[in-house]
Amino acid sequence: MFCIELPPTLSLKVEQVTSGSKHHFFGYIGQCQTIPWNASGRYILCLEIDHINRMPKPDEAAAVCVIDTQNQNKIIATDKTYGWNPQQGAMFYWHPKHDETQFFFNDRDPKTGKVFTVLYDLKTKKRLREYRFKDTPIGNGGVTADGTFFMGLNYGRLARLRLVTGYPKALDWSKEEKAPANDGVFKVDIKTGKKQLLASFRDLHELLLKQNPKLNHSGLFINHTLLNRDGTRLYFFVRAGWSSQDGDKINIPCSIHTDGSNLTLHSRHIGGHPEWDLGNVLIGRRNKDQILYDVDSKKIIGKIGSPKLFPKPEGDISLSPNGQMFVNGYKKDSKNFYAIYRKTDGAFGLSKGLDKGSYSGDIRIDPAPRWNRTNDAILVPGLADNKTRQIFLIRITEGK
Repeated sequence: MFCIELPPTLSLKVEQVTSGSKHHFFGYIGQCQTIPWNASGRYILCLEIDHINRMPKPDEAAAVCVIDTQNQNKIIATDKTYGWNPQQGAMFYWHPKHDETQFFFNDRDPKTGKVFTVLYDLKTKKRLREYRFKDTPIGNGGVTADGTFFMGLNYGRLARLRLVTGYPKALDWSKEEKAPANDGVFKVDIKTGKKQLLASFRDLHELLLKQNPKLNHSGLFINHTLLNRDGTRLYFFVRAGWSSQDGDKINIPCSIHTDGSNLTLHSRHIGGHPEWDLGNVLIGRRNKDQILYDVDSKKIIGKIGSPKLFPKPEGDISLSPNGQMFVNGYKKDSKNFYAIYRKTDGAFGLSKGLDKGSYSGDIRIDPAPRWNRTNDAILVPGLADNKTRQIFLIRITEGK
């Protein structure tokens, strides 16, 4: 007889972290290398809000909090922000160069509507810096892993052209133009505060016209600014026509070197929620497969797992800091499920479903899994028994 050796199994245990009558969440979908835990693993970032049944009003602030995992998960309010939404939160990032005490989040001036990014320090309990730009008020769209720069986006334009991705009523300085030359995706030096327009909507419009000279759109915007782990490549989507019936609907993946060179449109679409693997390779979807796509050669070079393991390869995906653990979060009926795969030996585990309720559209509760620094737990959202939105952990151990 032949003995077929099955891959090892992973055991997944769900724990509720936050509770109470208010709602708590981290946010995010479509950002790479975002870790909710600080360097020592003691504190987890989160927002605390009163309502999740609608988008926030401009004068409704969310409390910026940390969860003290060494003190019965006590929720400690540190600041507040007017720059947030239910899907992305406030774009939290621990500062890679000072990731024990310093973190970034977006805010908005309630008087002017101008968005900016805050660098906050837990030790001094103060804002160390606000990255404000008078004529181009942008917010953080992703921090590079070495902590030297972050990407900047016009969240007012995002709110106008696809509400779920922006901050309602935030100032949109480029609203008069469909493809402005002074707006697009920016690169901000964290140390000096200087900004550079990496790729403008005008640049993207001209490349799109080369593909389709008859192009007619209602206004371009950018979603999902994904920095690779080396900080050398940025992958994003240029879009149009998502909230308007006028003109063409556009959803084109793009890449650019972070020195500003090699702006490229990609003809192969690998799903709306890709994630960077190591190097210049993305994890995405083609048909029913979870595939690996080389951004430089524009070729599919492999795949992860199988359709049986990942029934919805365009789910919310995330790769662990060590590059070995992969999670695909997907929706089924009123619950979110998490399929976790170890690349080294094919070990696999599937979580129980976490209740996401009937929330949909701009206030939906996406799976949005985020890894810890020790590659053995993910942070996820869900509804508690009292129907408040809370933070949960899924811990991963060797199966029996």
